[in-house]
Amino acid sequence: MNEKILVVEDDVAFGAMLNAWFERNGYHSLLCSTLSSAKQALTKNTVHLVLSDLRLPDGDGIMLLQWIKEQNMTTPVVIMTSYAEVQSAVSAIKLGAEDYLEKPIVPAILKEKIAQGLAKYQEVSSKSKEAVKPQSPKAQKRSEAFIIGSSAMARQVYDHILKVSPTKMSVLILGESGTGKEYAAKMIHDLSPRREKPFIAVDCGSLSKELAPSELFGHIKGSFTSAIDNKTGVFELASGGTVLLDEVGNLHYDVQSQLLRTLQEQKVRSVGAVTDAPVDVRIIAATNDNLELAIAQGRFREDLYHRLNEFSLFIPPLRERADDIKLFATAFLKQANEELERNIEGFAPPTIALLKKHHWSGNLRELRNAIRRAALFATGNEILPNDLPPLHEATPEDAGLRKEGGLNVRTGRYNPLSEDFALRPGNEKEQIEAALHKARGNKTLAAQLLQIDRKTLYNKMRGLGVTR
Repeated sequence: MNEKILVVEDDVAFGAMLNAWFERNGYHSLLCSTLSSAKQALTKNTVHLVLSDLRLPDGDGIMLLQWIKEQNMTTPVVIMTSYAEVQSAVSAIKLGAEDYLEKPIVPAILKEKIAQGLAKYQEVSSKSKEAVKPQSPKAQKRSEAFIIGSSAMARQVYDHILKVSPTKMSVLILGESGTGKEYAAKMIHDLSPRREKPFIAVDCGSLSKELAPSELFGHIKGSFTSAIDNKTGVFELASGGTVLLDEVGNLHYDVQSQLLRTLQEQKVRSVGAVTDAPVDVRIIAATNDNLELAIAQGRFREDLYHRLNEFSLFIPPLRERADDIKLFATAFLKQANEELERNIEGFAPPTIALLKKHHWSGNLRELRNAIRRAALFATGNEILPNDLPPLHEATPEDAGLRKEGGLNVRTGRYNPLSEDFALRPGNEKEQIEAALHKARGNKTLAAQLLQIDRKTLYNKMRGLGVTR
């Protein structure tokens, strides 16, 4: 036999035992103990099958699986796991793993799985390259959603996603703007039994009090002046699937009551209708707002908060997981190379050092924009510090900004908790004008003062006729 099998196992003794078993049975095997070394081995060798432990020192087998998919490799992956982690292994199969093996491993079952995996490799390899379709933009966007960090914080978030995805629980995703909350929501959907049904994201910040009921629950023809035809709402469109209520803290208080009834009774009533229609959707809500503060201020219903918060998932800001920055920057550089038709190979070491020191108030969104700009301006085969937009080094003042309050003179960012400018129902135009005055016309700072996102501020300014 000439088949080459890559064994990824951090237990040295167990890995050596597997390696010896493969050699005795006529297979050529490679042994790696970390995620990073496995990637190097796959890059340098033609591997016909990967046998990877679920838990690794610098990641896990599912991260390796996703990396293989991103590299357009066709190598089948079999995940090894303990009985207690079988649910995670099943999640790996949903993401494309060939199969899984429970520890302790039975040699007869191992031989069967290996034969199946190698047969799959031969089947895929026998197809001509012309038959392999290029990845669609939709599929590319889906793969981007699965960029996973390797830091302890990122791995904890990932572990929580794996645990909650197969359940029916409502999930509240918390985190600053730009941390990837919608990507996390999409991952939960893709790993759930509802993955073949619709996933619909709703920007609650763009829904006015008048528009929201129609968008969420639908309306019937003639129910109001502009209702010239029947409209199916988001909840019915997503039946059997998942609805993401993005920036749910911006939903108008009156609409929150209607939403709570829908979630409790699993029924919707279209605007103008006299009967209810049953719906079956899973709810994921996301926000960068402090909902507990919003409850205290009377801006958010406490009963709705508890209904949405059956399971909470916090996405940490990028500045708190500097170990992930190089990983994300590399992924964004790959995207930039494709979009801008460049061929930049990587980053100079001083560039990575500078990226790790920056505060990244805009998180992944800001990092992606910085890498795209750098890729556009780079003149060599790697990105140098001068290719980046102006970046500043994070300071203790940055780290304590939200706790201490006030204006950070270096970054120009206000802490919304320093003064009570939080937007409340009633007289919104006056409140927005006051915040803009305090922020000297800077809409980003005004949005932070009002404790809403910038897009919501723009929408409200247009709707209320605020021109400053």
